[in-house]
Formats: sequence, structure tokens, C-alpha cells
Amino acid sequence: MTMQVKLSGDALELPGGVRVTFLRTLRLPETGTYPLPPGFGAFPLRRVADYPDTVPAEWRERGGVMLPVYQREAMWLRFTATKPAALKVGVGKVCAVSGKPWSDALATDPQNYVALPRQPWLDGINSGDGTVRQFVAVPLGLGATVEGQVTGVEEWGGVQLAVHGLTEDALAAWQRAQAELGAVRTRGLGGPMPVACAAPAAAPGSMPAPGAAPRTMGLGAGGTMRQEIYTDTRPLADYRPEADGRVFVHLASAAQWQQITGEPAPSTPITAQSYAQRGLPWFEYYAADATDLPAAPELAEVKPTGDWLADEQPYPPVEQPLPVIPLGDKAVQDGSW
Repeated sequence: MTMQVKLSGDALELPGGVRVTFLRTLRLPETGTYPLPPGFGAFPLRRVADYPDTVPAEWRERGGVMLPVYQREAMWLRFTATKPAALKVGVGKVCAVSGKPWSDALATDPQNYVALPRQPWLDGINSGDGTVRQFVAVPLGLGATVEGQVTGVEEWGGVQLAVHGLTEDALAAWQRAQAELGAVRTRGLGGPMPVACAAPAAAPGSMPAPGAAPRTMGLGAGGTMRQEIYTDTRPLADYRPEADGRVFVHLASAAQWQQITGEPAPSTPITAQSYAQRGLPWFEYYAADATDLPAAPELAEVKPTGDWLADEQPYPPVEQPLPVIPLGDKAVQDGSW
């Protein structure tokens, strides 16, 4: 039986001490490979159940939470966990790790989850060879989402999360063997965003067209960055076969968010180019004892969002080298999905 997922500020607390935060970030150019971009604060999260009269009917059925995102805005997911767990991440009910359709069961061939706490974050879909392709928001109905390209239909959108904790025996064994872990430097700017880099109004192409009907959003694939998705070294039998908790995260367009909540959506982040021009840092995470998962064949065929939605003014290339920093409660109602 699944347990409650709670909304704590702008983070989701899943059973077993797992915490997931959705971070705003720079959208990378779709050519080249880049270090990890910084986080510019968490997306606001709201419970679907708190807006029964204004959310779409299918959102009420699926339950969960929602967040506002602009067209072609990028995001990444930050994970923390107090003990080992397997976390499945779906984008439109396509596994972001394996490229396979969403499954309630865990699998290792191919692996369809991230192993926590070893995996500190996930910035995009698994493209293998130590890289991912950035999560970028696009409207449903264009065929640009990962869901649309892999399955041929766009029915779900959003992000799906499900956590499987350790069995009682595996947890007891882990607790006996647990050693103290060293501190890991936090990924981000280390403080408030500098005034010189304050987010401007929406970048070209990011705002909905005047008079356009609000559209539900899904995730497509953007630029490539260096990030490994780690192979789990723990046997599958160590995890509980049924999820301890799950949640559907709906992505609302800026117009849809205001229509539902009455709140304006936050302005969009700065571009990668303007960030780099100021010499601000990027990040790189390295785990010497971890092995990267191979590329997911289904995800390798996904085309970038720019094939559907081009910027009105093309961005100039980001100059290299860039400064790179090495990195060493209310319950949420679930529904049918």
C-alpha cells in the first residue's frame, strides 16, 4: 500500500526520507556539450486538490501537484535521501532513464530508476556516454515531447515519480554497515542571485502567443550536458516490489497557472549566454566508484525542442572555457494514472 507524499514548501517529501525539488535553470544551446548549469531557485508547487474548481478534470483524477513553466524553459530535479531508495522518474509516463513505457515494477535490464542517495540530481533524459539531454518544457499537441516522440501520442504530459524503499532485511543490513559520509558541496550560486543577473522578462519564444488558449506542458529534450546516471550496485531484491509512494507533477503553462491559481507565474531565468558573459560558475560532479548507464535506444532518437519551436533571435554560441566548480506538511493526494 502506498504511503502519503507531502508538500513541504516547494519540495516533495516522499516516503523513506526522499525529497525531490524542481529547480529552475538555464536552457542550454542545442549544439555542443556543457557542464552542469546552476539552479536559480525552486519552482513553486501547489496541490491540485486545493484548486478543484479551476484545474482540468483529468488533473483532479490524477491528483498530485502542479508547477508553472514557460515554453522552452529548462529544469532539473534535485534528490536527497536519508537512506537508500530507488526512484522512478517518468516524463509523460516514459521512463527518463530507460526510455521504456512507465512500469509499476522496478527493472535492471534496462535499469528504470535512479539509485538514491548516490544520484544527487537528474537534469534530463539518458543519452549515455556520461551525458543527458536537458529537460525542456513544450506544449502538448506539437509532438515535440519525449512522450510524443517515443510513444506517438501525447496523453499525459508532466512528470511522474514513484519511490521504492528497502525491504526490512536490506534496511537492517544497511544500517549495520552504514559509515559516516563526507559533505558534498551544494550545487548552485551559494547565495542570492546577483542583481546584475536578475531574471529578465521572458526570453524570445517563451511566452504564449496573445489570445492563445492555455496549454498543458510536457518535457522535451534540449541541449546536452555532462552528467552520469549511475548503475545501481544493489540487487533488485533489496527493494520493496511495490512503490511506497508516488506522485504526478503537472506542468502548467504561465497562462494556465494564472488561470488556475490567480497567481502570476515567476519570470523566466536568464540565458546561458548572458550567464557565461558574466563569468559565473558552472558545475561538475564526479563519482570515481560509480558506473554510468548505457544510452537508452528509445531516447537516443528524440529530436531537440528547437526542431519545433525556434527562438525568434538565435543565441550566439557560449564561449569556452567557462569557470567550472567541481562538486564532490501537507499530504499530496494521489489519483488514477
